[in-house]
Amino acid sequence: MTDAGKKVKQARKLSGLTQKELAAHSGVSLSTIRKLEQGERTGARMETLRSLAQALRLPTMALVEKPGEAGPTSGTHEAWSPVREALARPRRVMADEAPTRAGVADSVAAAVPLYRAHRFSELSTVLPQLIYDAEDLGTEGRGERLRVLQLVAGALTHTRQFETAEIVLRRALDDAEDRLSNAATINTLCWLLMRQGRLDEALRTATHWADEVEPRLTRATTAELAAWGLLLLNVAAAAIRNNQPGTAADALKFASSAATAIGRELQPNHEQMRTFGPVSVRMKSVEDALARDRPERALQLSRSLSKTPRPAVLPSVSVRARHGLTVASAYARTGQFVEAFGKLAEVQMKSPEWFPNQSPARDVLRSVVSGRRTLTPEMRSMAQTLQLPL
Repeated sequence: MTDAGKKVKQARKLSGLTQKELAAHSGVSLSTIRKLEQGERTGARMETLRSLAQALRLPTMALVEKPGEAGPTSGTHEAWSPVREALARPRRVMADEAPTRAGVADSVAAAVPLYRAHRFSELSTVLPQLIYDAEDLGTEGRGERLRVLQLVAGALTHTRQFETAEIVLRRALDDAEDRLSNAATINTLCWLLMRQGRLDEALRTATHWADEVEPRLTRATTAELAAWGLLLLNVAAAAIRNNQPGTAADALKFASSAATAIGRELQPNHEQMRTFGPVSVRMKSVEDALARDRPERALQLSRSLSKTPRPAVLPSVSVRARHGLTVASAYARTGQFVEAFGKLAEVQMKSPEWFPNQSPARDVLRSVVSGRRTLTPEMRSMAQTLQLPL
């Protein structure tokens, strides 16, 4: 029996539930529970463990064996080897071509759109020289180097190169010169921790830093409100995944207050990749409803959001893509498999390099496949993209 199976069995017995009763309360099949407890399955998806933990009234982490998503997709490690080499090599200043702070800042500004558009293959060819140049600036270029490291860490996290991403984020924290810069790096770190399944750590980190940067609402700048609000959204995300709905609700309430005080979606100067405002909070509310196993409510909130006027500043492509996966999952849970696949296809079309790295997309497609008698060629093609065996 695996550690996860032992933990499920022990928690079930302590709760006084039979396997059949746990299946009924959690929505997880009796077969899956039996196989877990008997050691016939080596592990379970995070969503399955979350459902079991919710039924057993436990934090998700109480049942987790070895947290974390799968590693990078085939070919990713090789494509990003120049980036890892650049991170590992010492400085190499050449007097006749020494970089300047202005030049590095311009290069970062040119690279950010590649990140925002999920053009990771292009970004992987640009970043090595940018890393070298930022390092060659020395102590005077801390701000420029910080932005480079934040960009690198975000791209590595997107492509599931988690260990290297965490090393880069620790370096970035060392270069941060103020609380707002720290907050931007911490937001990426929390996202990384959640993708690895380290929910307790993500919640602890986000909560600590939200407390650190909490401003006085009556005197706060929009940048301070945005920094606080983004950290609160991470608190909410980690808490709801760890079956702590009260903590999640409080965090969303305060984030909503910050967004209302700002009054619009904006991208603060200290954040290269994220926006914050009413739209971001409403998207997180959709995710919250789904995590509470209220897919109909999630779809209702999503439809309401789609009817609001288009803001001048949109949330990042990543946030919108993740929102699309949340909506697809809500469709799948309500048995609307055609709509679920349609939403998946829409997300894939808009973010083709990002899409294969998303385990929620694989989970939704698995539900679609299990809910249909026949598969279309498009479904088979997407299964191949997501490396989902049929």
